[in-house]
Amino acid sequence: MSPTSEERPTTGEILMSSSIHDKRRVAKWLATTIVTGACLLTTPTCVRTAHAETYVDVRIAPPVARVEVVPVRPSPRHVWIRGYWGWDGYRHAWVPGHYVLARRNLVYVEPRWEAAGRGHWRYHRGGWRHR
Repeated sequence: MSPTSEERPTTGEILMSSSIHDKRRVAKWLATTIVTGACLLTTPTCVRTAHAETYVDVRIAPPVARVEVVPVRPSPRHVWIRGYWGWDGYRHAWVPGHYVLARRNLVYVEPRWEAAGRGHWRYHRGGWRHR
């Protein structure tokens, strides 16, 4: 038995009750889309790992390296790691130089930027490598 026209909600009532749910769903989708889009616009063009080396491609050339005053070495076992321009996900960020303890049978390879063509710059992380 179908309800009478007095018992049935009007079309406006159905839309009103579902519109709150729809608005929330659309707002959630819109927020996710905006955040995802912002991440795509602000992150490097690509991040890849190949042969245990991670690099980042960006379209902004790194600034000229800063001149640092090297402090007195804490001990003969310490090695100075020069400061460099890294990438923080949004822009170049200066990482100041510092001393670290040398590691047996390893050599420190400094981070570096290289021109990757077509206006891209590729950042190679530094780190300890076997001799």
